[in-house]
Amino acid sequence: MNKRTVYRFLILISLITVQQALLAQKQVKPVPPLYSEKGKLMYTPDQLGNRIPDFSYCGYKASEQPIPMVDVKVTVPAKQGDATTRIQAAIDYVSKLPLDANGFRGAVLLLPGRHEVLGQLRITTSGVVLRGSGINSTTIVGAGTGRLALIKIVGKNTLAKELTGLKITDAYVPVNAMSFHVDQINLKDHSNKIIIRRPSTANWINLLGTDHFGGGITALGWKPGERDLYFDRTITKVEGNTVYIDAPITTALDTSYSGATVSFYNNNGRITNCAVENIKLISTYDKANPKDEDHRWNAINLENAEDCWVRQITFQHFAGSAVSVLETSKRITVEDCISLAPVSEIGGQRRYTFLTTGQQTLFQRCYAEYGYHDFAVGFCAAGPNAFVQCESVLPFSFSGAIDSWASGVLFDVVNVDGNALRFGNRGQDANGAGWSAANSVFWNCSAARIDCYKPPTAQNWAFGSWSQFAGDGYWNESNNTITPRSLYYAQLRERLNKNVDAQAQIMDVPTEASSSPSVEVAQVLTKEAAKPKQQLKDLIAQASARNKISIAYSNVKSIDEIGIPQKVKPTLAPALQIKNGVLVRGDELVTGKRSGVQWWSGGLQAKDIQQSKWHITRFVPGRSGKGLTDNLDEVVTEMKATNHVAIEHNYGLWYDRRRDDHQRVRRMDGEVWPPFYELPFARSGKETAWDGLSKYDLTKYNLFYWSRLKQFADLADQSGLVLMHQNYFQHNIIEAGAHYADFPWRTANNINNTGFNEPVNYAGDKRIFYAEQFYDLSNPVRKELHKKYIRQCLANFKDNNGVIQLIGEEYTGPLHFVKFWLDVIREWEQETGKHPLIALSVTKDVQDAILALPAYAAVVDIIDIRYWHYQADGTAYAPKGGENLAPRQHARLLKPKKTSFEQVYRAVKEYRTKYPTKVVMYSGDNYPEFGIAVLMAGGSMPVLPETIDAAILKAAAGMKPVAATNANEYVLSDGKSSIIYNTETRKFERR
Repeated sequence: MNKRTVYRFLILISLITVQQALLAQKQVKPVPPLYSEKGKLMYTPDQLGNRIPDFSYCGYKASEQPIPMVDVKVTVPAKQGDATTRIQAAIDYVSKLPLDANGFRGAVLLLPGRHEVLGQLRITTSGVVLRGSGINSTTIVGAGTGRLALIKIVGKNTLAKELTGLKITDAYVPVNAMSFHVDQINLKDHSNKIIIRRPSTANWINLLGTDHFGGGITALGWKPGERDLYFDRTITKVEGNTVYIDAPITTALDTSYSGATVSFYNNNGRITNCAVENIKLISTYDKANPKDEDHRWNAINLENAEDCWVRQITFQHFAGSAVSVLETSKRITVEDCISLAPVSEIGGQRRYTFLTTGQQTLFQRCYAEYGYHDFAVGFCAAGPNAFVQCESVLPFSFSGAIDSWASGVLFDVVNVDGNALRFGNRGQDANGAGWSAANSVFWNCSAARIDCYKPPTAQNWAFGSWSQFAGDGYWNESNNTITPRSLYYAQLRERLNKNVDAQAQIMDVPTEASSSPSVEVAQVLTKEAAKPKQQLKDLIAQASARNKISIAYSNVKSIDEIGIPQKVKPTLAPALQIKNGVLVRGDELVTGKRSGVQWWSGGLQAKDIQQSKWHITRFVPGRSGKGLTDNLDEVVTEMKATNHVAIEHNYGLWYDRRRDDHQRVRRMDGEVWPPFYELPFARSGKETAWDGLSKYDLTKYNLFYWSRLKQFADLADQSGLVLMHQNYFQHNIIEAGAHYADFPWRTANNINNTGFNEPVNYAGDKRIFYAEQFYDLSNPVRKELHKKYIRQCLANFKDNNGVIQLIGEEYTGPLHFVKFWLDVIREWEQETGKHPLIALSVTKDVQDAILALPAYAAVVDIIDIRYWHYQADGTAYAPKGGENLAPRQHARLLKPKKTSFEQVYRAVKEYRTKYPTKVVMYSGDNYPEFGIAVLMAGGSMPVLPETIDAAILKAAAGMKPVAATNANEYVLSDGKSSIIYNTETRKFERR
């Protein structure tokens, strides 16, 4: 062996020795972010100070106090018939009692039996509890076909729309912080209630990658200011410039993404210490349709509520949520609840069984079957929120964070049998939800799959998970059960420094799991295996024994003994009618602005709501207000305050906001996006339409749609307003093909064999030209469906006077279909003896042809000039009907010029003179600008200045237009007196 070989050998030996030494060293494991040591929780913050949040601040009174037992103050015996008024009267009675020292007024006790509720029960005052006599004794049945929540605990939101306040001066406030610094603060000048606003800035959004979800289109991408977080907190103390708060921050406040601010508030409208407990809630439904949706959606809604609870309730057959906690609510406990046999379509906004978008919400010991998102946290829920010891059995979708950036969410001992638990990036799903969860924890959970992904600027953690796994979040002790069994109650025990087992009521898990048990142990376990395992559902069912709710009462009157206020019958405005060829109510001319409804688009974010118009048949499950499910009483009040006299209503372009992308593709599931613009026809519950829900049945009608229109028509009759009801909407059958993709009449979307071509013959693979087929009455199936539908349009308003029926929005169809429409109306009038107001609103050639035929003209009450006008030069812009072009397509070809005061006057007066008994309306080019021209021509429903003298309007109702001697003057006269309008001075004169 030469020297070189020896040298190489020695080097090799040396390397092997070093390698063995390194292998012998014990590798240092990283310290986990949370672990238990000697029974105490140990947290490891990251380099910025962020740590796993303390979730124990959730629930009634932040789980620091037990749920109290409130004394009964009134009872409600069960009786046949609608109990809405009786139960509400009892709630209202207790609501007027004084608050006791603990903040309670008392409980309403429903005595054993069935209480049928056709309306809605509302708790709107602090300190009121609605209690049953037990889930096996007392049942509230949500009857009827309305979609109202059965019970609402609802206060008023008196928060200012714009929040301004102090700037937080810390460069970085980490997750779980309960203090921060401000420039200066003086609590003597403010309430100790604060909102901490964390802005959603462009650079943060870009870092998350949620500005764009693919395709080169950014419509669904997050925009600055749309995902701001609002932490609702109470200041516990102030030391210098340091502010201490009552619950932790769950998303870091980082000046790299603009500074956070603190705003003071005093939300006097929020109610507290309210509850629903110890009862069974059931929704009726159409048993012939397993996907029926014309029944109750939500059982219990909590809105503008704090320190309230829902407990020991069984829910059956609801379409939406058993319990929905809205974003204006906090510190809510929902416990020992079971949801069974929901009835709805399978898709978006359905079966979100236990849902929160609020803060400090605790759902514990809750069970759901066959739901969708059974345990769900919604849009920008600021947290903390917790689900503890809950179970979802065979749901149709996952539980977890379902919308944008819910932070501080805990799923603790939660099992999803047959579906997933998810914290991740939803991308464009749910209308661009993107990252759905931040700084959230799965603890001792099991599911078919658990997704735990780490969003930029935050983290998500999973401990002790049993599942199929996915995600780059933090994982620890997967496929293992860890100690403590419940993180929530371990945190609560340490925070309160006391035993909390009585609150926790966590089911025992056998500790013996050895792969090599002794013979004796094996025999014991074999005997145990023969016994049915205790299920969470069983534990919940036993809650009435563990947590007994008193139904005792003495010296308490029933609501029947106290007395039930009589309903006040609404007063009606004078009937809308035709006098002297004009529309009047009483002897007053009907005037005012008209509002159309949104045809499509919208969302649930603040910017969407601000841009929304009134809508009668828009629906957002569990939510009401502008841009949502409009509160029609509020709409009427606002209309009168803004000089609006009418809403022109037509059904929407499509039901599902996914179609706002104007694609024509078949959707792969029913994950429809709200708000929903409901359509006139009912779903059949059978097969699958292109939007992923069941197909329509054109012989049956959407009861929500028609009942909402009826409700508005009733309010219009009371308030002197008008509903202009467009029977059809032509936009679905001409122009962009996407308008037809989900259209109920499309053959692929209904069970009625309408006979339109499938696959659809899109012109240029984009446009739709199906108007001629739609208006073709040679198909007997379609003809009968049209006839039935037109009769529905009439019958729905048979007892109303303030409804004007028009053939359809954007109607440029043929003469023969207008004749058919009028034939059906005449036949219905002869059968019923009713005479609705019928407006002829079509192209000029079709309008004149109808009016030239006495039999058809007799059915027409109102001539509406809408799809043509005289141009300023005196020539007519008058597209012809039946040419299979939409109004704007005609306009592109013919390039209309604007009209003028003189030409509007001319058009209205011509018809007014030729048909003196018929009303003439002008709805054409820029119609709101020419209200005075319409008025002076003897037209109806003009849009007039609010400053106009009411006496002039009253007099004008009995006058007709006459020739003027002055070229600048226009005259109305009854032969005795006159009203003169001068276009130069723009003034009226009475002579």
